[in-house]
Amino acid sequence: MGGCAGSRRRFSDSEGEETVPEPRLPLLDHQGAHWKNAVGFWLLGLCNNFSYVVMLSAAHDILSHKRTSGNQSHVDPGPTPIPHNSSSRFDCNSVSTAAVLLADILPTLVIKLLAPLGLHLLPYSPRVLVSGICAAGSFVLVAFSHSVGTSLCGVVFASISSGLGEVTFLSLTAFYPRAVISWWSSGTGGAGLLGALSYLGLTQAGLSPQQTLLSMLGIPALLLASYFLLLTSPEAQDPGGEEEAESAARQPLIRTEAPESKPGSSSSLSLRERWTVFKGLLWYIVPLVVVYFAEYFINQGLFELLFFRNTSLSHAQQYRWYQMLYQAGVFASRSSLRCCRIRFTWALALLQCLNLVFLLADVWFSFLPSIYLVFLIILYEGLLGGAAYVNTFHNIALETSDEHREFAMAATCISDTLGISLSGLLALPLHDFLCQLS
Repeated sequence: MGGCAGSRRRFSDSEGEETVPEPRLPLLDHQGAHWKNAVGFWLLGLCNNFSYVVMLSAAHDILSHKRTSGNQSHVDPGPTPIPHNSSSRFDCNSVSTAAVLLADILPTLVIKLLAPLGLHLLPYSPRVLVSGICAAGSFVLVAFSHSVGTSLCGVVFASISSGLGEVTFLSLTAFYPRAVISWWSSGTGGAGLLGALSYLGLTQAGLSPQQTLLSMLGIPALLLASYFLLLTSPEAQDPGGEEEAESAARQPLIRTEAPESKPGSSSSLSLRERWTVFKGLLWYIVPLVVVYFAEYFINQGLFELLFFRNTSLSHAQQYRWYQMLYQAGVFASRSSLRCCRIRFTWALALLQCLNLVFLLADVWFSFLPSIYLVFLIILYEGLLGGAAYVNTFHNIALETSDEHREFAMAATCISDTLGISLSGLLALPLHDFLCQLS
């Protein structure tokens, strides 16, 4: 309960207020606090992104939306799907899975656009509570939905939960040693892998999508427990060791002669200072936008169209395997910061765009002979996306002052969301165009 008390004491008011520094802990207690915070941020990353990932994994089922007696969602386990558009050479739903992507990302985009302007005035604890409640509501609403429209409303709740949580927890890393960014990123990657894998595994095991979604209601409770019970009260920042040496060798994003203030003072930054910081962040924001645009154009625009008939997997099963392999790549690369660090994330953006062009060409010309080649490409796509995410935030943590770091983390959150939103908007007309081809 020490972590809980610390969290409430720390964030009972807005984060701009100063707190009384606590005495230094003994070495063993300090190490214990380090691991509690590491595990805490890993679990927060896992729980925060879980509902978002599950909704994307369930996108094909949400849009198919078949019902059997007893109001149970049904997924045909047979290997031969019935095409929704028999006149097309693709097996298309009437609506692209990009519709689920937009419902899952546009509320997040709104939250992240507004966050740097005033979200810091709201205490952390209410934000975390709202995030947990919205995540639970999304599972319940989609599970008991009778229509695609109601299901998409549930997806919106998942988006609110994920977007508010990401802005909140990334801002929260400014109060802890920089190492927690790696743990947070690994947790978000774990959410992708475990979310996609659990949905795939449970539906493959015979559970209906409704039963699968209801079985995941423990995740929001774990998120709340991780924040209120596991995290410890933050201490003064002391990067130390390898991080201190690396940070000293890097050029700061923002040059300032003013003395650095403690994290938590971002609420005192003027609009002019925020704009100056934001311009310095563009070197990292733009490539991350490009990476996420390319990979989600693939995921929600092309995955449904990369359909192989010469396999025992049904269309729905192929889609779930694509999502799971992509998330496996994301998890591996988001957990790789200690062994592989990349400063020039523009290279990752270029490689992801090449992936997009290659898979778009395959959708058009159908030259890949086996689904297993697509599996490898999708795994590689996930590795690039995860590497771009974790290295972007790590580089920003190294190159911003304590005074600017909380705002910089919150502002950079918009990168992935903006790229995903743009990809969804373009994937919808592409889906309609390709599905009309005979």
